[in-house]
Amino acid sequence: MFDNLSERLNETFKKLRGHGKLSEDNIKAGLKEVRMALLEADVNYKVAKNLVDAIKDRSIGQEVMTSLTPGQQVVKIVHDELITLMGGQKQDLNLTGPTPQCIMLVGLQGSGKTTTCGKLARMLSQQNKSPFLVPADIYRPAAILQLQKLAKELNVPVFPSEQQQRPVDICGQAVDQARINGYQTLIIDTAGRLHVDEALMDELKQIKARVGPCEILLVADAMTGQDAVNVAQKFNEILDITGVILSKMEGDARGGAALSIKAVTNKPIKFIGIGEKLDALEVFHPDRMAGQILGMGDVLTLIEKAQSTIDEKAAREMEKKLRQDAFTLVDFRDQLRQIRKMGPLENLLSMIPGMKQMKGFKDLKPDEKEFVKIEAMIDSMTLKERVDPAIINGSRRKRIALGSGTTVQDVNRLLKNFSQVRKIVKQMTKGGGKKALRRGMLPF
Repeated sequence: MFDNLSERLNETFKKLRGHGKLSEDNIKAGLKEVRMALLEADVNYKVAKNLVDAIKDRSIGQEVMTSLTPGQQVVKIVHDELITLMGGQKQDLNLTGPTPQCIMLVGLQGSGKTTTCGKLARMLSQQNKSPFLVPADIYRPAAILQLQKLAKELNVPVFPSEQQQRPVDICGQAVDQARINGYQTLIIDTAGRLHVDEALMDELKQIKARVGPCEILLVADAMTGQDAVNVAQKFNEILDITGVILSKMEGDARGGAALSIKAVTNKPIKFIGIGEKLDALEVFHPDRMAGQILGMGDVLTLIEKAQSTIDEKAAREMEKKLRQDAFTLVDFRDQLRQIRKMGPLENLLSMIPGMKQMKGFKDLKPDEKEFVKIEAMIDSMTLKERVDPAIINGSRRKRIALGSGTTVQDVNRLLKNFSQVRKIVKQMTKGGGKKALRRGMLPF
């Protein structure tokens, strides 16, 4: 997501920064390239035009022309305007009013509504909001069963919907049951269609009137670009949605939907889906997204991911081991597992400022299978070997390779990499790496 747009914008800014002073002419030439980059990213035509006009008005003013670093000042202006375009600041769920607080998820078929219901339920469970899932899609085969399966996986309650029931009756009865059982939030998985039609909208309007939701969230597929924006516009006109969840943001979408929806509907993007797993739902931060688009990274999200996956007690124990130079292959394996929990390594690397501008980053595709191989090799070792790798001779390496389904060369590479990591750890314990040690995380 946004890779092509980021690359085009950074090429344009590089040219602007190459000028000692900026004139109105080279600013206009640069912004023409910005506009083309936005259109290629499938940004709505009017949105792209208005954005470029806003940037131009500020860029040819005093704040750039009198600046000592005019090229950098233009980048700052673009950053500010992108943040404004996407909503300014994050928008929290509006969970107010009498319980249960109802959240309706609406959208077209295939947008990922049911999975998003599960993701949202997981998030609310972690916030002690006691979610109650309601399968109200009686049309799609196995839709009810799918949500029931997700509820079981999450260990959250689910309303026992049946396919012969009317969706509006399911939702009404679910509200009554939630009140009786004291569930705080009620998440309704409504039916979708292949396209917006009158029957679908009438059904959704009836459910809205029956349950009085505090949130109506449209789940839109980011991969569909401007189609997602058009769908959001139609749903908003009829239902007056309160926000949008953009699904499939981890894919190869060009980013136009994320940059256009707020401007077109005046409704905020509240969450983004970044994968199929139930923990792959993030709060949408316009400022962080703008930073990612401009290649500035997203350190805050990286820190939050680390904090949510790292156990404090384990981190303290790891710090103690690192300080005592007692770091073993078991600890190495555990650290890799912690990193894998944070998400795809490629995504994590892109959050580090400046990484996207590094030569070869675009072609960098970390192979997640390598992590599996490393774990298999370490698991094939005896406890003594994990604690003291120096004893692993030729015959032991053959046995480890055979037991893990790898090669002796793979084992050699693991032991060499581990040796390098231990050297880094020793350097960190001598100073300069205290914060990393306190977090119990290694710089690899």
